[in-house]
Amino acid sequence: MDGPPDLEHRARRHAALGDPVRLRIVDELATSDRAPVELRQRLGIESNLLAHHLEVLESVGVVERHRSSGDGRRRYVHLVRRSLDDLVLRPSLAPGPALFVCTANSARSQLAAALWRARTGHDASSAGTHPAERVHPGAVHAARRAGLDLGDAVPQALEAAGAAPALVVTVCDRAHEELSPSGEWLHWSVPDPVPDGSAKAFDAAVAELRTRIDGLVGVS
Repeated sequence: MDGPPDLEHRARRHAALGDPVRLRIVDELATSDRAPVELRQRLGIESNLLAHHLEVLESVGVVERHRSSGDGRRRYVHLVRRSLDDLVLRPSLAPGPALFVCTANSARSQLAAALWRARTGHDASSAGTHPAERVHPGAVHAARRAGLDLGDAVPQALEAAGAAPALVVTVCDRAHEELSPSGEWLHWSVPDPVPDGSAKAFDAAVAELRTRIDGLVGVS
C-alpha cells in the first residue's frame, strides 16, 4: 500500500536529522538565526564540514540561507520551523522582560516589543542603534491590524534603554552586525518592511515576529 504523498520527503528529513552535528545545528537555530561563522565557532567544526551539513539540511527544507540586509557579503542561516513539526527542540525559556533592538527603532523592534507584551504579559522595550524621528506609519497601521497599539511609541537610542534585561533580541541584521553582541543575545533576521512600504510587508513582519516569539516561549 502506498503511503502519504509526503512520506518519502519525511523520511529524508528524518535521515538528515539522524546526525549529531546536524541536530546541534538545529538546536542552535531553534532560538536565533546564525551566520555560518557563528555556527562554526559554536560547534567547533571546520568550514567545509559545516557547509556539507548545511547543504544536507537545506536539501530537505529544514534550513534556509539568505543574504544579510546589512552587509551583503554576509549570510544568515534560518530554521524553517514548519518543516520539523514537533521534531524541533522546544526552548524552555520562561517569559520575562525583554529588549528588542534594530537600527531605526521605527518598525520591527517596536512591533516585537508590542507583540511580546501582548503574547507573554511581560514588559518589553525597544531601542535603535540610530533611532529615527518617529515610528513608521506602516508599523503603526500594522500594529493596529494585529490588535496592538503603537500610538504613543517613540524611537529611542540603545544607550537610553537603561540596563539590558536577561533577554535581548536583535531583529535587524545591520544592528546585529554593528553591535557584534555576545552569544547571550539572540538574533532574528527579520526582513525590513520599510523599503517595500506596503501593508503586506509590514503584516509579514508582524507574522514573522509573532511566530518567533511564540516558538521561543511556547505560546500557542
